[in-house]
Amino acid sequence: MTSTDAPPSEALPIATPSDRRSGLSRWLLAGSIGILVLGGGFVGWRLIAPRLGGPPMAGMPPGVAVTLETVQTGQVQNSSEFIGRLEAQSAVALQPEVSGRVVQVYVSAGDRVTPGTPILLISPEQSQSGLTSAQASVSAAQAAQNTAQSQLRALETRRLELEADLDLEQKEYERAVTLVEAGALSVQDLDLARRDLDVARAALNSGVEEIAAARSGVAQARASLGQAEAARAGAEQDLQDRTVFAPIAGIVGDLPIKLGDYVAPGTLITSITENASLELDLNIPLGQRSELTLGLPVEILQGGSDEVLSTGSITFISPQADADTQTVLVKARFTNGIGRLQDAQQVQARIIWSQEPGVLVPTSAVTRLGGQTFLYVAEAGEPDELPPPESLPPGMPAPEQVARLRPVELGAIQGDRYHVIEGISPGETIVVSGILNLQDGTPILPKPMGRPLSQVLSDW
Repeated sequence: MTSTDAPPSEALPIATPSDRRSGLSRWLLAGSIGILVLGGGFVGWRLIAPRLGGPPMAGMPPGVAVTLETVQTGQVQNSSEFIGRLEAQSAVALQPEVSGRVVQVYVSAGDRVTPGTPILLISPEQSQSGLTSAQASVSAAQAAQNTAQSQLRALETRRLELEADLDLEQKEYERAVTLVEAGALSVQDLDLARRDLDVARAALNSGVEEIAAARSGVAQARASLGQAEAARAGAEQDLQDRTVFAPIAGIVGDLPIKLGDYVAPGTLITSITENASLELDLNIPLGQRSELTLGLPVEILQGGSDEVLSTGSITFISPQADADTQTVLVKARFTNGIGRLQDAQQVQARIIWSQEPGVLVPTSAVTRLGGQTFLYVAEAGEPDELPPPESLPPGMPAPEQVARLRPVELGAIQGDRYHVIEGISPGETIVVSGILNLQDGTPILPKPMGRPLSQVLSDW
């Protein structure tokens, strides 16, 4: 019998797991290197192929219509954005000072009012009655004062008469004394003269007392008149308080009060807000406290865009930090000329820390390849880069420039433009539209800014 088994020296080798892993790793490494080589070759071909000369690729136009722009310098801002809340500098909540039912409403929500404009009237009947009674009391007190003053004047006139009588009796007594001493008049006549003098003196003293009492009566009447006038003023004020007036100029807010509603002191009638001047509250992290200074410009932005609604400046920096949030309260003041800002509105604000000149280019002009940023710069083309005139369609202008792909270093976005830190200089010309149809060295045909590409092509 012939054996079919192979001799031991010719047996096939057995693959171990370590051998399989080693082979797989070699295949993965070789594949990765191949992909990198192919990718790098493709990118290199994209960058240098147009510079090798030769005819354009089949189907490619002899020139690409593009829009060009001259690079210029602008103001590059160093800024930060925050969320803040606006507060009107002139606002008031209206509340009545008396109780009663609303009998008339003079304005509507949204009306613009000036100081002194009536807002609503609260039932004035009781106050009117009180005012009428107070006016009557004033009239009575005035009449009483007039009477007291008339009596005082009469008593003062009577005092003058009594003083004259006393002076006459004094002289008569002195004459009687002289005559008695001379023996020309009896002692009895002297006694009568003394009696008349005493009577005149007593009458004058009584008149003086009556005058003092009359003056007291006048003072009391004057006090009563003052009380009556104060009561009338109070009644007039109460009647005036029945009409609620606008204390400031502004726009009337929500007005929930209706005719017949009962209101009392403390009832909120409405609010009046003047949005012409607004103050913005911002909470700035302590890490940026050293950069804060009074007068720094602040911009309020339209939500979701870079449109500036209003520009103001920092007017207040709190000397204390918030212990919970570790922020500093900053206030900035704004004018609201266009009327697009509101009291209590939450807004996006930008603090501009500094501004300096820098190169700015449209964001649409930037292209990216392999993680690097580039611009297409318009330069004069070499003869071997431009299509020969005989190859151009009839009526089509001959390209004189080509687009050069130039690497640039970009900074922050300023609106719709990039700040170019390095790679481009002011005065150079760059391509700002049509870059998707370009590669390095592609002939270009500038078109007027804003002119549709379809119209440019149709002219050829």
